[in-house]
Amino acid sequence: MEDIFKFADELGPLKVIHVHEPSVDLKAVLVVDNVAKGPSIGGVRMAADVSTEECIRLARAMTFKNASAGLAYGGGKAVLYGDPKMPKTEKEKLIRALANALRNEDTYIFAPDMGTDEECMAWVRDEIGRVVGLPREIGGIPLDEIGATGFGLSHVVDVALNYCDFELEGARLVVQGFGAVGKNAARYLSQRGAIVVAVADSHGAIHNPEGLDVEQLIAIKNEGKSVTDYLDARKLARDDVIDIECDIWIPAARPDVVHEDNVSRLNTRLVVEGANIPFTHGAEKILHDKGVLCVPDFIANAGGVICAAMEYEGASQTSAFATIEEKLRRNTEHVLEAVKHLSLIHI
Repeated sequence: MEDIFKFADELGPLKVIHVHEPSVDLKAVLVVDNVAKGPSIGGVRMAADVSTEECIRLARAMTFKNASAGLAYGGGKAVLYGDPKMPKTEKEKLIRALANALRNEDTYIFAPDMGTDEECMAWVRDEIGRVVGLPREIGGIPLDEIGATGFGLSHVVDVALNYCDFELEGARLVVQGFGAVGKNAARYLSQRGAIVVAVADSHGAIHNPEGLDVEQLIAIKNEGKSVTDYLDARKLARDDVIDIECDIWIPAARPDVVHEDNVSRLNTRLVVEGANIPFTHGAEKILHDKGVLCVPDFIANAGGVICAAMEYEGASQTSAFATIEEKLRRNTEHVLEAVKHLSLIHI
């Protein structure tokens, strides 16, 4: 078993729960990191290679994210071992079993994350009712459908550009991870003048320096295909997306995709972290030393959890979007101003 105590500090984690139900082959981990501000909200992440360490780190990111957004919730995260593309009936069994196993853990509120979606949260609601990110049909605000996190990222980019020497109009954008977060970030930013020149998903990457058709890419993804099915672009290996020269680079996939061994390949002027813990701390320090501005995950991608928390409290989609815009613009400016005055970045 992984040494979980090496991650313990004065903030948490409060509890680490391992779940195993052999009858349905359920293996999962719940980490409730900190509940000083209220019960924890954090997504259920499903993948074959998740780990307790990843869950602990993601839960801490949620603690920081919820606190910085001024939410009355702590940080938590659940990871579920399995292929998210398994047959729907099998996936439903696992999600329902996990909800029942954690029925009495009222310090944790379920939410969607990578590998789970609004329908999965509807299954949780059927079982225990302690959940956010529900389908619109049953009163939820569908985070992925409306692109809450991507909407927030677009405002973070807008504010961060005040600390850069280029404009959004005509800026070359690369999105690593063209899923729910990445595709909506690309959509919102391209509508405001950015040129998406490269994207990647789990199957590969594509590049066209003249620009990609974002709406066509989204349509391809909505059909269950890969971005590599897009025709008017050069196909690359998945990880080669890090080498594409651009102005804005948005990681929106798994943790630690950029680390000390590959950060030197990154050729960009602004990084806005759309995924949770997508860069190692060492990689972020190297970017800082190179004068590349990097807006961290707990500031940049809080749009989704803000929307989820407001749904839980009965707010409308309109008010949730207004709050995302206000909070993320304010927090981004506050952080970058503080860093500027501490002379920690080159502007």
